[in-house]
Amino acid sequence: MTQVLGAATRLGALRPVERIAHLVGALLMLSGVVHFGVFLVDGGPWEGPVSWRKPTTFGLSFGLTLITVAWVTSYLVMSPRLRTWLLGIFTADCVLEVTGITVQAWRRVPSHFNTETPASQAIAMSLAVGGAVLVATLVTFAVIALRGRIRGPSDLRLALRAGWALLLLTLATGVAMIARGTVLYRTQSPAVAYETAGFLKPVHGVALHAILVLPLLAVLLRAAGQAEPRRYQTVRLATWLYVLATALAAAMSLT
Repeated sequence: MTQVLGAATRLGALRPVERIAHLVGALLMLSGVVHFGVFLVDGGPWEGPVSWRKPTTFGLSFGLTLITVAWVTSYLVMSPRLRTWLLGIFTADCVLEVTGITVQAWRRVPSHFNTETPASQAIAMSLAVGGAVLVATLVTFAVIALRGRIRGPSDLRLALRAGWALLLLTLATGVAMIARGTVLYRTQSPAVAYETAGFLKPVHGVALHAILVLPLLAVLLRAAGQAEPRRYQTVRLATWLYVLATALAAAMSLT
């Protein structure tokens, strides 16, 4: 995946911050694969607040998202210094989030909302702060994509703007789940919080990877030699289908 995205970038040779982001993303994905292997060997529940599912899915998802963001932000017209800082912060934040989740999985305790011990409270607070930084970083990139200029043909610009818009929805659903879980943890019980806080997981998961799927489709269509008008029509159709899939996932989440 790193080779595919790296070949697609218009910047030619990757910059140091991009190389680091791709390497860290690959390592995070490897961590997810390793923890899936641990699950196969160790067993235990796949769902629930204490399971090997969390380091598996977080490692794979954060790793893939980090590689994707390092790629798609290369098309944004912005200050190279600002992009380097934002991408560096996002890379470090991805490591922080996955590490916190992974440590708690090995400790066999919940990661989110867990303040039962000083160690768990410190990890929960670091995850919360890291989540706020993650939102701020990605929102900054999204605003630049939606309001500024994007390098590339019309089909790629459409794919990138749609992907960033759906990523904003992902961030909103993530914040909503954390807020709901925090309130339930404090006002009712940890069991209720862990059971119901993730009610938006379907729409959160579907919308998250539009930032990869849609731009990658545009790049592959161009590599296949399709003309720009036809590529634009295909990407527009794919965008509407992705929006429909996201709406269905939202309906599933809410019902």
